[in-house]
Amino acid sequence: MRIVFATDLSDANEAAIRSRTCLDCLDNIGVTEVHLVTVVPDNVTSGLPGMGAASDARQALQAQRDVFESAGFDVETHVARGTPYRRINGFAERLNADMVVIGSRGESPLENRLVGSTTRNVARTSVRPLLVERIAPPESDKAVVKEHLFEHVLFTTDFSENARKAFGYLPHLTGATQEVDLLHVQHGDTEISDAQEKLDELAAEVEREMGIEAGTNIRNGDPVQEILAEEERVGATTTLLGTRGQSRLRRLLLGSVSEAVVARGNNNVLLVPPAASQRR
Repeated sequence: MRIVFATDLSDANEAAIRSRTCLDCLDNIGVTEVHLVTVVPDNVTSGLPGMGAASDARQALQAQRDVFESAGFDVETHVARGTPYRRINGFAERLNADMVVIGSRGESPLENRLVGSTTRNVARTSVRPLLVERIAPPESDKAVVKEHLFEHVLFTTDFSENARKAFGYLPHLTGATQEVDLLHVQHGDTEISDAQEKLDELAAEVEREMGIEAGTNIRNGDPVQEILAEEERVGATTTLLGTRGQSRLRRLLLGSVSEAVVARGNNNVLLVPPAASQRR
């Protein structure tokens, strides 16, 4: 399994990489090849006399490369100039990556903040599965907000084809996942009469494919608020969501629910885009 690991070379990002739980979880789902990618925006110049920003970045990447290599991963490093989200997604497509991983600090919705613009734009335009890993705030004694990335997965579904695509990604996490909860949120006039039956069928599939039982729940209300509440209730470490089909020409936004969960939550989020045939 090959991943693109996007890094901004910050101390916080390096601390997250050094987290043993992060490395173990990646290993447990079969990751063997890591492409460390950092992008120097066009308007950034080096603060070191006689050195360019790209040279500084290559030097800074070495420490993070050493961490992955010491854990047994095959690692390549890439430094590029340009718009970060475009270059990150470009590397993912060119390298045929199975997943993109990007770190993001959890933001308090009380402060009305959004997730960093690079993470938000990568999420909006990625055509590869994207893991947004929550990096702990500076005052925390932990490197990441939720350890053991895939230990407890909350899968939320509206029973659409896009949600089914995301559900199909669950077996890839078998080596690291010990608990799965399935959630459907009823809201407005979108009530589905056989929602519990559909959830039970998915739960049975989880047991067949992954060998673990899955909990189910139906909540009523605003989808984003209910998803965030369910994350806390069950103690999930990662929330798995499908995203809307997007035109490759227009690169429109994610579905509003997916984007809001990324922006407002403090959980790790795994976004799975629709199949290639749906993206064209």
